[in-house]
Amino acid sequence: MEKSNGSIIALAGGAMIATCLFGAPANAESDIAAKRSAVIEYWTAARRAAAQPRDMVIDHRGLGYLRRADGSLQPHGHTLQAEVQGQPVPRAKPGSGGGDTEAPNISNLNPDGATIGVAYEFSAVITDNTGLRSVKFIISKNGGLPQSFTPTSNGDAWTISLSGFTDGSWSWEVEAKDSAKGGGNLATASASFTVDTAGGGGSSGGGGGTGDTLINEMWTGGGDVQRATGRLFYEMPSNPRRKRWAGYVCSGTVVTDGATGRSVILTASHCVYDDANNAFARNVLFIPDQHHTSGTRTDSNCDNDPIGCWVADFGVVDVNWTTSEFPSNKAWDYGFYVVSDSGAHRAGLTSAPSALDAAVNEMTVDFTSPDVNDGAAGAGTPDFTHGMGYSYSDDPYFMYCAEDMTTEGSDNWWLPSCELSGGSSGGPWFQPFNESNGNGPVISVNSWGYTTSAGMAGPILSGTSAQCVFDAAIIRDFPSNPVDGDAGYAVNCQ
Repeated sequence: MEKSNGSIIALAGGAMIATCLFGAPANAESDIAAKRSAVIEYWTAARRAAAQPRDMVIDHRGLGYLRRADGSLQPHGHTLQAEVQGQPVPRAKPGSGGGDTEAPNISNLNPDGATIGVAYEFSAVITDNTGLRSVKFIISKNGGLPQSFTPTSNGDAWTISLSGFTDGSWSWEVEAKDSAKGGGNLATASASFTVDTAGGGGSSGGGGGTGDTLINEMWTGGGDVQRATGRLFYEMPSNPRRKRWAGYVCSGTVVTDGATGRSVILTASHCVYDDANNAFARNVLFIPDQHHTSGTRTDSNCDNDPIGCWVADFGVVDVNWTTSEFPSNKAWDYGFYVVSDSGAHRAGLTSAPSALDAAVNEMTVDFTSPDVNDGAAGAGTPDFTHGMGYSYSDDPYFMYCAEDMTTEGSDNWWLPSCELSGGSSGGPWFQPFNESNGNGPVISVNSWGYTTSAGMAGPILSGTSAQCVFDAAIIRDFPSNPVDGDAGYAVNCQ
């Protein structure tokens, strides 16, 4: 795929062709430094708060969607609205609400004052004479961002099973709207609860999974991975004309590149290049170890994060990601950001080198075949795999899942019970993983899931173009004055 303002560059031996998507060159290094500083200043508190997780999911028809923070599904590369099982259905004909002014009745919230474990079935009884138009369960940890879920109904009983809770005080609210004219009558009810993952309290509660399976736990082990993995903020266009841009969040990991003058971050391609609107991300900011921010959650400051933040200069993806749309291109959902070792850093709570790969202990990417479906079960077996990332709903905490790895089709590895939430996309998969020092080889990244079931897919790095794309990230030139949407390389590995 060639952009009108780009050029095709052939690499040695004809092994790889990269499409250069940069604008006209600038002259002054000071201009580049000013633009990097402007990216840091760009991410105000309001813009960070508005950024959405770029959570890619596939529905039962095989269509791709972006799952937003409130649980709604946004069509990706098409215009068909999602078909979500369990959506509330009006019990009266349109218009039969008449002069109804009575809001739905909400009762029997569960949990209400109880102590639960990492998983629980939330429920409420909701009745209304004219029928219900919508029902939402809105759940938040005290001081955290609320997350909205759509429950399913069995008569007047509405339920949804949720997992991934972390220790502390929580609250939740039920919103129900009926089918009366004028948009319906709204009712709300709320309750609080406590989470104790060690105790696993609550009749519907549970632990972090079955046996050695962990579905969504906070990483508390520290180690190399704590500093090497971070949160990515960036913008992508809302339409092909690039007139409007929206903020997103993903995860990424600093990996060993062996090059001087640059650091390389491994993430998912869908966090680097918008395949629906044909553009690379702009205003890319990387914040390692945001788990230990001195703030209560993600905010607009680099200086309250452990080692500050870095601005990425350009991205690199496989050309196959750019020439088709998710989910047909999911096999190539691996990408890289490149960060200059000078002029890209804003200091944090403690002093750190300006070079990102000197400020953290990089992780090694393993492009050889990992173990899969080894026939044994549980931690300590060869195919036991850790998936990690920064969850949007558990902001600002670093989360992980762990279980035996299997496959999903011919294109993806699969962690069948993993329930890392939006924001974890692009986070690393390790096999094996040493929990005592937080290190191990990276074999894949968080890529996508299904709309109605648990599980996380990761692209296969071994035997694919992944190493070729990585090599391009190591050797490609830095842009001097990239145009928004063109700061990157689409690499064709032959």
